[in-house]
Amino acid sequence: MTQMKAIACTERGGIETLKPLTVPKPSDPEGYDVLSQSYFRQSSRPQSQGRNLRCKYLSGTTKQEDIRLTKTQDYPDYYTHCPDPPHILGFDGAGTILSTGPSVKNLKPNDDIFYSGSPIRQGSNAQYQLVDSRSVALKPKNLEFVQAAAMPLTYITAYEALVERLAITKGEDAGILIVNGAGGVGSVASQIARWVLELPVVVTTASREETQSFTKEMGATHVVNHREDIVQQIRDLNLKTPIRYVFITSRTEQYLGPAAAVLEPFGKICSIVQTQEFPQYGTEMMAKSLAFVWCLLGTKPYYGVQLESHGEILRELKGFVEEGKVKCHLKQRLGLDCEGLRKAHEGLESGKGIGKVGLSVDLVGEKGKTFT
Repeated sequence: MTQMKAIACTERGGIETLKPLTVPKPSDPEGYDVLSQSYFRQSSRPQSQGRNLRCKYLSGTTKQEDIRLTKTQDYPDYYTHCPDPPHILGFDGAGTILSTGPSVKNLKPNDDIFYSGSPIRQGSNAQYQLVDSRSVALKPKNLEFVQAAAMPLTYITAYEALVERLAITKGEDAGILIVNGAGGVGSVASQIARWVLELPVVVTTASREETQSFTKEMGATHVVNHREDIVQQIRDLNLKTPIRYVFITSRTEQYLGPAAAVLEPFGKICSIVQTQEFPQYGTEMMAKSLAFVWCLLGTKPYYGVQLESHGEILRELKGFVEEGKVKCHLKQRLGLDCEGLRKAHEGLESGKGIGKVGLSVDLVGEKGKTFT
C-alpha cells in the first residue's frame, strides 16, 4: 500500500500529541471526491464524496484546537463520527487536483482549487487528502496558494452567519457590531458587511493599536475597545443608523449583555462560540424580542445537507477576490511541518492572533514570516 507523510493527533490532548507520521495514502476518489496537490483542504461527508489532494498549504483554525483537546461541544456525538487517532486535522486548503471521482462534473485534473472540508473526515495536514468536490472552487487567480488556503473556512463561516443566519439584506440602513474584528472570522465578516452587503455602519471590537488598524483596513467604520465599556462607547458614537445585528466571534457569554443593550428592538444576534451560560429572562434580550441563532460551518457536511452551498459561496468569493472587493487576511506563514503546526496551535490558544495563519511546505525548517 502506498504511504504518505502526515501530521496527526495521535491521542486527545495537548500540542505534544501532534506528531509526524507515515500513514496509508487515501484510496482512489469515488463519487464526488477528488485527489489533488494542495495548499489547504478538507472534505464534507464520511463517505467518499470529494477529491484526492496532495496537500502543500494549510491554515490554522480554533476548531482544530477543540478537536485535539477533546473539548468540542459543537456536536454532542462528535467523537463517535470523527476518525479515530491518528486523526489528521486541517479544515481548509488549496492545491491542484490530480484525479476526480466519476460524479465530478465541474472540475478536472490540473485545476488549481481552494476549499473547506468536513469535521468528520481526515483533514489536510498531509500529502494527500480526499475532499468533496461540492465544497471546492477554482482558486482566485490573484492569490498565491497559501493566501487562498487561508480564505475558505473563515469566509464561509462569516458568509453563513451574516447572509444565511442573520439574513442581512444588501444595502439596508442598518449597523452591525462584530466582536473581535481583527480575528480570522471577524476580519472577513467586516469585509462582507461593508463591501458585499454594503452596510453603512460596521462597528468592530479591538483593543490594541495594531488590531484596531487592521480591523479598519478590513472594513470597520468604527472601532470600540472591548476592554472598556462597549455599550457606552457605542452610545458615544451618536450613530444615526441603528445597530440591528451583532455577530459574536469570541466569548459568547461575555457579550450577550452588551449585545442586547446596543441592539434596537427585534434585532438579531449570531454567535460561533460555545457557551455554558445563556441568560434570557429578565434581560433586554427578551424585552426587546431579540433573536439569537448559532452558526457552525460544519453543520452542512456533518448532517449531509446543502452540500453544494460551500462550493457556491467559494465561487462567489473567487470573483470578489479577483475584483479586489474582498482582501486576503493572511497575516503569518509557518512551515507545514510538526513544529509549524504546533506554533500555529499555540497562537490560536493564546487568543491574540490577527487575521489567519497559513502553513506552507516552502517554509519547512524556517522561522516563518509575519505580514503587516
